Formats: sequence, structure tokens, C-alpha cells
Amino acid sequence: MVTGDVQLKEQQLTEAIERLKKDLDEKTLLAEERLNRLKYLQSDFDNYRKWSEKEKAAIIALANENLIKDLLVILDDFERALPSLEQEKNIEGISMVQKKFLKILAGYGLQPIDCHGKKFDPNFHEVLCREQCDREPDTILSEIGRGYQLKSKVIRPSKVVIAENTGEDKGENHG
Repeated sequence: MVTGDVQLKEQQLTEAIERLKKDLDEKTLLAEERLNRLKYLQSDFDNYRKWSEKEKAAIIALANENLIKDLLVILDDFERALPSLEQEKNIEGISMVQKKFLKILAGYGLQPIDCHGKKFDPNFHEVLCREQCDREPDTILSEIGRGYQLKSKVIRPSKVVIAENTGEDKGENHG
């Protein structure tokens, strides 16, 4: 009977060990699943934080953009007023104020769009008029209203006059 009891206890211990191994495997699998879920949640949170920071920066940029668009009216007034003051003593003072104003706006990312002598680009320019001349078609001849971009975004396109082919050039190209 002693051998039978020992065999029974060994069998019970073996079954208990198997049960514990099975439980351990299940718990290990559960721990791995939860660890993976935690990693995904952490990744999602990091993505949300990055998105939130970008959104905040976009809102700040939009607020700056609206303010700068409103201030462009004053800048336009400076540009129109300076030529009429050429004979007066005040021109240096007003010119200095305009330069400081431009410098402050440039600090926020405002840059004038350079367009003289360049090809027309609808992303940066708005055509107000076409003029027939011997220059290459779609070349900007003059700027009627200065355009600006805030960082890389055009907030006001340049209003321009562009070159158009004369009738003779059109006949040569099509004939």
C-alpha cells in the first residue's frame, strides 16, 4: 500500500504540476497580451500628443495669420503714402516706421512675394490685366498690389500685369 500511496501522490503531484504549468502558460499569455495592449495604448497616446501639439501650433499660426492680414492694410497705406512724401522732411521718419513694421512682421514669418520679371504662377499671383508686348508670354510686367506669404502659406497673392503675345506672334505659332 505504501507504493500505491506513493504512486497516487506522484500522480497527484504530476497532475498538479501540469495544472500549474497550464495556468502559468495561460497567465504568461495573458500578461503578453496586456503588455502588447499597453504598448499600443502608449503609442496611441504619443500619436495623440503629437497631433495635439500640431493642432495647437496650427491654431496659433491661424491667429497670427488673421492678425497679420489685418495689419497688411496699414502696410499698404505706408506704401501708398511714402511716394507722396518725397518732398517733405517726414519721409525719413515714416520710412523708418515702415521698416520697423516690416521687420516685426518678418519676425512672425511674413515675407513679400517677389514677382518682378518672373513667370506668372497662380499659386502666388493674381492677374488683373494683360498687356501686349514683345516679352515672353505670362511674364510679370508690373505689380499692382504686393502679395505676401506667412511662412510657406500665401495669405495674399500679388496682383500683377502679365505679358501677352502680340497678334503677329500668335500667327507665327499657329501657322
